Amino acid sequence: MKIYHGSPAVVKQPEICIEKFNRDFYCTIGEKQAVRWATRFGEGVVNVYEYEPDDSLKILKFEKMTEEWLDFIIACRSGTFHNWDIVEGPMADDTIYNYIQEFQDGKISREAFWALAKSDIPDTKFALIHKKHLIY
Repeated sequence: MKIYHGSPAVVKQPEICIEKFNRDFYCTIGEKQAVRWATRFGEGVVNVYEYEPDDSLKILKFEKMTEEWLDFIIACRSGTFHNWDIVEGPMADDTIYNYIQEFQDGKISREAFWALAKSDIPDTKFALIHKKHLIY
């Protein structure tokens, strides 16, 4: 399966920089989404990788935005480490992320987050994929 990563530069061998930045590697099955990621600050590159499904991987899937999804996103944004090899689900785009940040900062309630997010539910799925599962 082809998956895409939009970036300002070519990424031949993705790195999961947990030690430095506690970051995962975001990919998408949507090439158009990768183009948006790549070009949001100017020119960019859509990196294409082959992914081989592997039943031994620990995969967490969120079919839609739920309370569990929100709690997971907040935990990740707060630097909490997770043990999943792959996490799939709706992407918190800039608008949704702003709502998440306001919720985290105590500026809005959980109920207010869902009221705001309801009108801006992203249709894009993302996947956080550990580099050992990509074929370069």
